This record gives sequence, structure tokens and C-alpha cells, in this order.
Amino acid sequence: MRRVWITRTQPQADATATRLRAMGLEPVVAPVLASRTVAGVDIDLSGIDALAFTSAASVRAFADLSPARDLPVFAVGTATAEAARGAGFGTIRMGGGDVHLLAATIAEAGLGPVLNPTAREPAADLAVLLAARGVSARSVIVYETIPTDLAAPTDIDAVLIHSPRAARIAADLISPARAQALSAFAISEAAAAPLRALAFANLATAPFPDEASLLSLLQG
Repeated sequence: MRRVWITRTQPQADATATRLRAMGLEPVVAPVLASRTVAGVDIDLSGIDALAFTSAASVRAFADLSPARDLPVFAVGTATAEAARGAGFGTIRMGGGDVHLLAATIAEAGLGPVLNPTAREPAADLAVLLAARGVSARSVIVYETIPTDLAAPTDIDAVLIHSPRAARIAADLISPARAQALSAFAISEAAAAPLRALAFANLATAPFPDEASLLSLLQG
């Protein structure tokens, strides 16, 4: 059985672990990042037609900060949509697993202004992408991610990477000699880029930026 290091934040890491076990693999859950809600944020929904979420963490943080659940939601992918549904939102549309596709989906819907609850250091600025498509939008920082103090597991065969920032941290934790005996699987090319400085035995990138595509790499 291959032991696979899951680097993503909780509680998503445990969900990924469940999927790996169903595939006959042994997950090693050791997140390199932890997310936390930014306390005291004022969520101003005046004039807002819809909410746009680019991660499950942003959904959870928004739900911590605001009781509003009546606005339609645009979610970047399946996991984010599931988080929104679990938080009590009713009308949810998905954007194809990529922030650019999400922006296109929102623009096609003709709604606006749109509020994007987001991270302190987002991988992409959805409000800017929407503005380029003529959609009025603004962002509000609702959560941040911080590095954990966990070390890289020693007895593993592969590592799963769900974000560019996690990739940068994992690349610092894995020695060049150790990388030569490991396979690395990244959810996107941006997530794979920080890993290319290490000579992994195998480095593969998911064909689509979602977890289903990422886990399909493990079946090859």
C-alpha cells in the first residue's frame, strides 16, 4: 500500500484521507497550512447581488462572520459548493474548478455587484478578473492561512499538493535526496511550479484543477 502525504488544510485534509482510503491507499495527514477566520471583519452586503467563493475556507469564514444565507452563491468548484450547501446557502452555481472559469460564469449570469469573501493572500484576485469582464465586484478578507509547525512525514511514497503556497512550504521541507524517492502530484501547474526545483521520481499535474482530477493521477 502506498503511503500518501496530504498537505492541505483541515478539515479538507480529512475528506481527502477518506477518499484515499477508498482507493486502497494509506493517507498520512500532516497539513502544512492552517486556516483561521479574521476576527471582527464587517461584512457589508448593501447593494450586493451575489457572493462568489473561491475556496471552502472562505465559505466557512464568511459563515462565521455573517448570518446572511439568502444571496445566490457562485462557487469555484465542487468542494466549495458542498461547503456552501453545508453552511445553509440555497442557490449555488459552480464555476468549473478554476477562478478564471468562475469569473466567466459570473459574467454570463449578468449579476452584480458581487462580493468575494477571500483570503488575506489569495492565489488570484477574482474582483480584478470580474472588473475586466465588466462585472462590478469587491473583495473582503475573511480568513488567512498560516504555516503549521509539522515536519514532513518520513515514511511516505508520495505527496499531494493542493495549492501553490502549500507547494512552496512542502518544497522547503523535503530534501533533494528525499525527493528522488518520492512521487509528487499537484492540482495545477501553478501548484507544481515550486516543486520543479526538486528532482522528484515523478511529478504529475492534474488535467483539471479539482481534487477528482488530482486523485485520478494516483490510479495511473
